[in-house]
Amino acid sequence: MGVVESQDSVVASGEAGTDEEGVLGRTYRALSIGIVSVVLLIAFEATAVGTAMPVAARELDGVSLYAFAFSSYFTTSLFGMVLAGQWADRRGPLGPLAGGIGAFAAGLVVSGTAQAMWLFILGRAVQGLGGGLVIVALYVVVGRAYPERLRPSIMAAFAAAWVVPSVVGPLASGAVTEHLGWRWVFLGIPVLVLLPMGLALPRMRRLAASPDPAAPADSALDRRRIRLALGISLGAGLLQYGAQDLRWISVLPAVAGAALLVPAVLGLLPRGTYRAARGLPSVVLLRGVAAGSFIAAESFVPLMLVTQRGLSPTLAGFSLAAGGATWALGSWVQARARMQPHRVRLMTGGMVLVAAAVATAPTVLFPAVPVWIVAVAWAFGCLGMGLVIASSSVMMLRLSAPEQAGANSAALQISDGLSNVVLLAAGGAAFAALGGGTVAHTATTATGTGSHPAAFAAVFLPMAVVALAGAWVATRVTEPARAGSDA
Repeated sequence: MGVVESQDSVVASGEAGTDEEGVLGRTYRALSIGIVSVVLLIAFEATAVGTAMPVAARELDGVSLYAFAFSSYFTTSLFGMVLAGQWADRRGPLGPLAGGIGAFAAGLVVSGTAQAMWLFILGRAVQGLGGGLVIVALYVVVGRAYPERLRPSIMAAFAAAWVVPSVVGPLASGAVTEHLGWRWVFLGIPVLVLLPMGLALPRMRRLAASPDPAAPADSALDRRRIRLALGISLGAGLLQYGAQDLRWISVLPAVAGAALLVPAVLGLLPRGTYRAARGLPSVVLLRGVAAGSFIAAESFVPLMLVTQRGLSPTLAGFSLAAGGATWALGSWVQARARMQPHRVRLMTGGMVLVAAAVATAPTVLFPAVPVWIVAVAWAFGCLGMGLVIASSSVMMLRLSAPEQAGANSAALQISDGLSNVVLLAAGGAAFAALGGGTVAHTATTATGTGSHPAAFAAVFLPMAVVALAGAWVATRVTEPARAGSDA
């Protein structure tokens, strides 16, 4: 039902390549280039949007709703991921992949043509639904189309596809925003995605179109999991809305959101996750703590540099550019054989690096601090994230029984996305409460600072505390009874 189960399924077609053939061999070349190109474009959009967001929010007079533009994507992607796993396992990955790309492109068009902030946020929500469908469907394609010996290579290509966009994306997005306008950051991607999909589709139909042979005969979706996923998405959205609306009446949607969210989360995550029970629950919790604290802080970095230090969108994006390379370096380091006995220390150290980076970033609110400090801090923070995120996936598989690997993989992704929503809601509420929504009207465009630096400090410092708590959670990811028997 989940991603890992799909990866472990046999190739559905009889057209598997020879034992010597690689991912760029005759059988797999078109499919490999096509699906990696799709990941490349999605990665570029994901890394570029943060640079264009401050300009879009100011032009649409929606800085007070800034966090919604990010959390709406994560909220709907939660539902999309669960739906895609069910849909692909029972009816093949082509449906969710095509539907996801269509929704992703439609969301980009809606955001890129929006004349009001609420419409921009709606486009981001549609885009998130598509992104959740696509990413899970692509993993299922890998499980169906490639033999086991080639799966590590294509997964490595997926990871590599994020490196170049992480470095180039913010810079390119800043240049496009300055010279063509922020709308073209969104409107340029839908056309580009057609070429790789046209290249991959014929081979995908031959190699990966059939349903999972282990799926139930009636091909019915698991309605309980779909309801729980919908509960998470709706609950997270209501909680986000209630957190950022400072009126007393906002307590009602916040309470309704929590009422939907809590039972859904308890039904989809391992028991003991939120009390950091040793083993798998702590692995899942750590993934959420790491991703949520880092992404919530990173979302405000370009806005802080543009409005408080007068940087252009291009230079603000440059502050995040080195992070892609150091993230890849962290992933590479944790994969070395000599590092395997020290995985818990790597994860603990990684979270300390993340906490230090997040705590260092707001020091640029003081004019005497050079702005390049953010670039250096974020490079180290991304190094820590590379260590933690890759290691959490390894630990999850190590602690999962084969028949539970799919459900646990989904839990890891849900923890990742849900924490982004919840911590963005908390950060957005603090930002709005301290006057962040008016920062665009008081900030200068060249030098000087805006009048509400405390609004940014109220986002970064609590996230640093959350990340530091993650260092403690990392010490609990192994089960004492199994700590000496990893082999």
